[in-house]
Amino acid sequence: MSRTEGQIEERGYWGSKAEFLLAVAGNVVGLGNVWRFPYLCYKYGGGAFLIPYLVFVVTCGVPLFLLETAMGQYTREGGITCWHRLCPLAEGIGYAGQMILLYSCMCYIIILAWALLYLFFSFSSQLPWASCDNTWNTDDCVNLVAKNLTLNHTTQMNSTSAATEFWEHRVLSLSGGIEQMGKINWEILLCLIAMWIICYFCIWKGVKSTGKVVYFTATFPYVMLVVLLIRGLTLPGALQGIKFYLYPELSLLYDPQVWMEAGAQIFFSYSVSVGSLTVLGSYNKYNNNCYRDSLWLCLLNSGTSFVAGFAVFSVLGFMAHQQSVPIDKVAESGPGLAFIAYPQAISMMPLPQLWAVCFFIMIILLGLDTQFVAMEVVMTSMMDLFPMVLRKTGRREIFLLIFCLICFFGQLVMVTEGGMYVFQLFDYYACNGACVLFLSVFQSVAIGWIFGAERMFDIIEDMTKTRPNYIFMLCWKYLTPLVCLVSLVCSLVQYQPLTFNRWYVYPNWAYALGWSMALSSILLIPGCALGRLFAGKGSLKQRWHYLCSPDKNLPVTCKQQAEMQKMMCNADPEDLYRNSL
Repeated sequence: MSRTEGQIEERGYWGSKAEFLLAVAGNVVGLGNVWRFPYLCYKYGGGAFLIPYLVFVVTCGVPLFLLETAMGQYTREGGITCWHRLCPLAEGIGYAGQMILLYSCMCYIIILAWALLYLFFSFSSQLPWASCDNTWNTDDCVNLVAKNLTLNHTTQMNSTSAATEFWEHRVLSLSGGIEQMGKINWEILLCLIAMWIICYFCIWKGVKSTGKVVYFTATFPYVMLVVLLIRGLTLPGALQGIKFYLYPELSLLYDPQVWMEAGAQIFFSYSVSVGSLTVLGSYNKYNNNCYRDSLWLCLLNSGTSFVAGFAVFSVLGFMAHQQSVPIDKVAESGPGLAFIAYPQAISMMPLPQLWAVCFFIMIILLGLDTQFVAMEVVMTSMMDLFPMVLRKTGRREIFLLIFCLICFFGQLVMVTEGGMYVFQLFDYYACNGACVLFLSVFQSVAIGWIFGAERMFDIIEDMTKTRPNYIFMLCWKYLTPLVCLVSLVCSLVQYQPLTFNRWYVYPNWAYALGWSMALSSILLIPGCALGRLFAGKGSLKQRWHYLCSPDKNLPVTCKQQAEMQKMMCNADPEDLYRNSL
């Protein structure tokens, strides 16, 4: 029977187990694995950094990963409505997660636009960031590609590399501050439009199209990573880079900042607490072994981060060798690594155009599946919230278009000459840090204590026919909320206002705007709880009991069925007769 306009579409499932695994892998394995973890590992103790990293993996990363995936698979609901069915009092966690994802969708895709522009420049006969002979270069420009170039201390202080000037003057056309927004950069704008079009058609048919696209977007970056890893390890100076990457400095373990950075990396790379894993898990069938899947996917995520460090620091070691400078002068994190340090190193290699194309294709694909999966998560969560309106035939495509247009016009300020300052404001305050930690604390408490960690254990066992390790129950009830709470308090106590390039200090109104974006998600949790508590009917005790009780229409586990049958057998027949009447 053909579908007619206005017919309610079925929610659907993944076409195969591979689609689910690749979608989750594409979501959690992203740019942070390539440009954040290696730098943190080098900066905070090398091999010693793995100790706090693994502590957060065990106490927060893997437990929350399993918890959210199981929540989605059990309820078959999105990031908001799953909480309405499990613990209505905590529904604000779902809204807060979607708010953070909305901010992420607006700023993450800007990185893809930058990478696409670099990819176009990579096909030039000479890489434009490899020389100082361009119109955008200043008198302080230094060509690091020149053979046998060494820089004294005075030269380093008063000069900038050709790659830095290309990034700041040609790509960003960077202004003097957020107060000077300037004009729109039309090249970045066109690249941004192209990325939005690609993301739209990747998910416009929902899980049916997303599940097919991830076969390419989630696997091909690994091909590029292996190619770049092999090339990096064969370069002169690669061993020096690997040594700096892994050399253990155990004394740094006494620095609280090291532990905070390790925790932040786990929450960032594992994509927990924002509802992404819940939505992806909700398209699984009830008996899927999400317990085994979660363990393997967490291992894949952390393993990719570790291996990416060899690919990155072997190349940075080569760069330090070519310039005869310490590697700490070329090691960077974030956009500085992807768009300054690594392109500069590529320009020193034979066939630089080839390696530039490989690198930026990898960057685009790593970011692309993270971006469109985040969009799919928001779409699914909203469609599950308003199924009678948004799940009708033909309306998904229209709603997705409206969502893309809202994000696009909201981020136009980021493609201006002062757009980089706005981008960092979003990234520093709205998408990471205290927001995610705050969500994690309440999520662990809601499931571990209100819904019940024991009940979630029984659910996972019923779905997977495997009893999870007892350490997960220990984490959900005690370790995860405690570790997240301590990390949240430490991050607030040691808070440092955002700066740009270590010299530009934002005006006070910009900091106020940043904290407003952070609070816009944080306050949704207590706000929704208080709103539902005061808007309900009955006494305060009755309302509290109702909001802390799961939906009675949730699937019944075998253990629950056995308990109900036992109660029926032990009950008084006269009581059963009266209850039936």
